[in-house]
Amino acid sequence: MAYRHLLYEVSDGVATLRLNRPDAANGIDLTTARELTEATVRADEDPDVRAVLLAANGKMFSAGGDVKSFAGAGERLPSLLKELTVYLHAAVSRLARMDAPVVAAVGGPAAGAGMSLALAADFVLVSDAARFTMAYTRVGLSPDGSSTYWLPRLIGTRRTLELMMTNRTLDAGEALDWGLVNGLVDAAELESEALAFATQLAKGPTRSFGSVKRLVQASFSESLETQMEHEARAIADASRTADGREGIAAFLEKRAPKFTGR
Repeated sequence: MAYRHLLYEVSDGVATLRLNRPDAANGIDLTTARELTEATVRADEDPDVRAVLLAANGKMFSAGGDVKSFAGAGERLPSLLKELTVYLHAAVSRLARMDAPVVAAVGGPAAGAGMSLALAADFVLVSDAARFTMAYTRVGLSPDGSSTYWLPRLIGTRRTLELMMTNRTLDAGEALDWGLVNGLVDAAELESEALAFATQLAKGPTRSFGSVKRLVQASFSESLETQMEHEARAIADASRTADGREGIAAFLEKRAPKFTGR
């Protein structure tokens, strides 16, 4: 399946979703949002996909929402934004809920919805050229793309409000210090490092990874006892999987496990 604003390929268990509107700063318009939804569903439904890499062509990861298309919508703008967020939010949901771990390689500025998309990944690697800014209130709008969910969990309420209301820009080092990203990599090595990491994750117990994601996401809204019940059910379910049986057998046999994602 060919896309207009995305590139999609699968290799060694890793699906690479690459934003491909470099001449438009990889801005997210309605077409891009729709294609993100299609691509994330495609990755989620493919049993051969055991990790996802988010990347982008050009100097910017993404400038966020395509403000030029917003301006052209005129009085239709509220309707356009509701439709666009239907697709963007569906894509973010797929990334968050799929078993496959998601790695973002951010080699340039990520603003607005571009920052939101990067934050939706499970792991974020950046180069020195990465910059993060919310940007929404700069144009009189409010955040979307899951940033009001992830940011408070990652950096707390005070810093979230600071980023969203002042539109402060964080450079790569600050983003690392604040806990927004996992690692700072030399620009020339960013994509290869991110792909190697995603490939390593793709060899792991994919369904177990999915349980980890769901448990951590639920932990902020559950009581201690409810969370422990989720943990009990998840570990019991994991023991039923082929990877669960393989992991235990490999441990007892003192060898490296060979996980299949099943």
